[in-house]
Amino acid sequence: MGRVVKDEYQTDYVVGQDNINPLGLDLHAPVFPITAALVVLFVVGTLMFPGEAKELLDGTKSWIINTFDWFFLLSANVFVLVCLALIFLPIGKIRLGGMDAKPDFSTVSWFSMLFAAGMGIGLMFWAVAEPVAYYTDWYGTPLDAEPFTARGAAMAMGGTMYHWGLHPWAVYAIVALSLAFFAYNKGMPLTIRSAFFPLLKDRVWGWPGHVIDVLAVVATIFGLAASLGFGAQQAASGIEYLFGLSATINVQMGIITGVTAVALISVLRGLEGGVKVLSNINMVLAGLLLFFVIFAGPTMSILETVWVTSSTYVTQVVPLSNPFGRDDETWFHGWTVFYWAWWMSWSPFVGMFIARVSKGRTVREFVTAVLLVPTLITVVWMSSFGGAALEQIQAGLGSLAENGLTEVPLATFQMLENLPWVSLTSFVGVVLVLVFFITSSDSGSLVIDSITAGGKTDAPTAQRVFWVVMEGAIAAALIFGGGADALGAIQAAAVSAGLPFAAILLIMSWGLLKGLTHERNLLIAEGKL
Repeated sequence: MGRVVKDEYQTDYVVGQDNINPLGLDLHAPVFPITAALVVLFVVGTLMFPGEAKELLDGTKSWIINTFDWFFLLSANVFVLVCLALIFLPIGKIRLGGMDAKPDFSTVSWFSMLFAAGMGIGLMFWAVAEPVAYYTDWYGTPLDAEPFTARGAAMAMGGTMYHWGLHPWAVYAIVALSLAFFAYNKGMPLTIRSAFFPLLKDRVWGWPGHVIDVLAVVATIFGLAASLGFGAQQAASGIEYLFGLSATINVQMGIITGVTAVALISVLRGLEGGVKVLSNINMVLAGLLLFFVIFAGPTMSILETVWVTSSTYVTQVVPLSNPFGRDDETWFHGWTVFYWAWWMSWSPFVGMFIARVSKGRTVREFVTAVLLVPTLITVVWMSSFGGAALEQIQAGLGSLAENGLTEVPLATFQMLENLPWVSLTSFVGVVLVLVFFITSSDSGSLVIDSITAGGKTDAPTAQRVFWVVMEGAIAAALIFGGGADALGAIQAAAVSAGLPFAAILLIMSWGLLKGLTHERNLLIAEGKL
């Protein structure tokens, strides 16, 4: 006879308690009005006082990076170790939604959605620009590697992979698995606060939980706006490259407006009719462009770069993860700390989105897919685009070789100009950026909508419309407020939003391990595991 284990994770909270006002908004908790007010205040203030807003963002970014660089790096290391442990520990057998649960989506569609939401725009924006920046010492080099050398090239690829490999996906996995477990196995609402139930118990449904969800929404919307800002800049540069229309701030604003309108249509169609379809289109287009670069570019050199990238990443990941006594402070402050903050601010959105589409997966299957599979594909992607660009620079081909990295959003198109069918591939690149843009926007609005509606996945339509519009408005405000240094303003917003959420993620990791251990004991006692 199995021993009896009490399920301590029981709550009287009922998901779906409605309080719909005449405007069609779900105001059962103060999360929506507080976050909405903060977002509107930021947009209006930035548009009215762009100079002061830029100064405030830049000052905040510098203070956070100089004061909390060690905290970001150590936190990210913890997330990787927790995820690796989940793959091998016995709790990996637990299935999200119960031991008899079945996946809602096919493996291909599931992976397409999590990957498109996780890094789509960033991969297009940085795949060429980042390795080129490191190789040419545009703003520091990883571990002070000598630029324009064989080691400099290897470290450029390894350093790039470090920022796009295990660490960011570990951040996503922690958030996604926490949300999925407490929602599908414990019947709690699909909001960030649910992951804190082991610590706060029923107090999560009061003001402590409201504060957690407000921080999650603020982090999400600014992390999302950073990616949308990158997408607008790159799409504008691509349009300028193809059609000669100058990539001014007005053009970028127009792109944001147009994409927001399309994202609005997609989000109204829902997960199945909108996000899933666009994610699958994304993966097909991205796959075609990837294979084209591999086979139309320096194929053997790219294949060699895959090995160099992988081996350098594996051998250098520990020194790159060390936050103390670094000689390459310019590089890891300007790049790594920004990336870690960006991934953490982006994680509520990606994590909740992955949780929504991952019911029926085991913990081990979930973490393996979310952590390892995207990392392997990213190695190939970065090695292909970045490797082709470095090969062109070393051979003295094109504007990247002649002038270096002059315009970050234009770097991918400058690499493609040295391959066949440049107009066609550049057009595909612009379309891919725009579709990634739309996917990120509508996915993000669905997630924010769920948090501000107390965890419901079918919140009122008017609320979804509001968040789609606000995401576009913040991205536009950052570009407008940043002016010529829009990239810096976008980075500052991501760093500022990422700091408080890093602490939340650490507590969430503890709650997840405690919850999974308790669940395993229950299943063993019931003879189900």
